[in-house]
Amino acid sequence: MADLSQLLQQSMRRRHLTAQALAERTGIRTPRIRVFAQDGAHGPVHPTEAELAELAVALVLPLPDVLDAAGTAAGALS
Repeated sequence: MADLSQLLQQSMRRRHLTAQALAERTGIRTPRIRVFAQDGAHGPVHPTEAELAELAVALVLPLPDVLDAAGTAAGALS
């Protein structure tokens, strides 16, 4: 299981997206995406389930994989 930071970094690199480009696609603020990509879901800023869903869509990733990488089950994120 990859953690969220690894999954985001790999997916962004594969799609040639910067944090700012991903922010424009999702509506999530660029600093939040940078923190998720650096610290994952367990850093000082925790992603919401809605943000994880937006990231999954923007990066063309299965939502269960993103939720698993964030260390949560669907609906269990605080």
